[in-house]
Amino acid sequence: MEFGWSEEEERFRQDLRAFLDEELPPNWEEIAAGGPGSDEQVRFCRSFCPRLAERGWLTQHWPREWGGLDASPWRHAILGEEMWARGEPRGPQYMNVNWIGPAIMRFGTEEQKAELLPPIARGEALWCQGFSEPEAGSDLAALRTAAVREGEVYRVNGSKIWTSYANHAERCFLLVRTDPASRRQRGISVLLMPMDLAGIEVREIPSVVGDRYFHEVFLNDVEVPVSCRLGPEDEGWAVVTYALQYERVGAARYARAARILDRLAEEARRRGRLDDPRLLERLGEARAACEAARLLTYRVIDMRAHGAPPSADSQLARVAGTLAERRVADLALELFGPESLAYGSPGAQHFRAAMTAGVAVGATEIQLNLIASRILGLPRE
Repeated sequence: MEFGWSEEEERFRQDLRAFLDEELPPNWEEIAAGGPGSDEQVRFCRSFCPRLAERGWLTQHWPREWGGLDASPWRHAILGEEMWARGEPRGPQYMNVNWIGPAIMRFGTEEQKAELLPPIARGEALWCQGFSEPEAGSDLAALRTAAVREGEVYRVNGSKIWTSYANHAERCFLLVRTDPASRRQRGISVLLMPMDLAGIEVREIPSVVGDRYFHEVFLNDVEVPVSCRLGPEDEGWAVVTYALQYERVGAARYARAARILDRLAEEARRRGRLDDPRLLERLGEARAACEAARLLTYRVIDMRAHGAPPSADSQLARVAGTLAERRVADLALELFGPESLAYGSPGAQHFRAAMTAGVAVGATEIQLNLIASRILGLPRE
């Protein structure tokens, strides 16, 4: 792997930083602190993402046919790093770009591609993902939400939980069980469900993470057109597996952790605490964790750039990113105690975000199980 960036890539990073300096409002950190599901941040991303799209940057790694530039995965990685370091001003739209769009390209019909991909490429679409359920969190294969086919519609009944952005989303990437007699990964399908259908109820779950961050979605006799199904009926697990390989390295959490770490170090310097060898050791450990997560993520991106199939390396990178976030959050608490949790402090937003990092897109424990079986070859008990 070549660890250096090309001149063109370095120039793109600098142009992107200048763009963010110009586009992000003076109170952006206050907006970002409200959480990615807050009304104010969603309003901002609705105006920000089209401006990003106008420059060709939002979906630059997509094929030109669907609004991209056929750019390398590395340019998209630069975009992700700079966005996450600044508090992810794309809001929920990072999901559309990273894995919802690619999943539609891979498994969608021509009609689905023509309808759904252009709004994503223009920065206009808001999606949510309907994965976790009250009794099927990280174990997605245990889901119970049922979709019974009745002619040209599926009648859907069930509920989803911990659903981010459901209060603003126009569509939901919904996992359902279309074969009631099936078990585990079999009999699951994916529906690209419009969120304005009758029978859908969204309720906010109050959380310390941020305003309107988590929701429950109740589905009561919702009639979803069969034309909304992504991929063959009962074969949705292949769609989910494909999508999550993109998602697990789609969020450059290590970039946000590294930026917060820099701010913590500067605050420690301001307070005259950098002569403490133990503190310097902890700062070094946190920096090493951020770098490890970055390099493991780069490995996955390099494999993707060379056309290699998805592997458990994405789980390894995911766990490393989660641990880096936690280490920096813990360091903030150690440095400043309860003061680090005060609204607007250097560590507060990061600490709240790190609380969800080990759960979103599969719990860390699930990722570790996959690493144990797929990389280490350990037997299952």
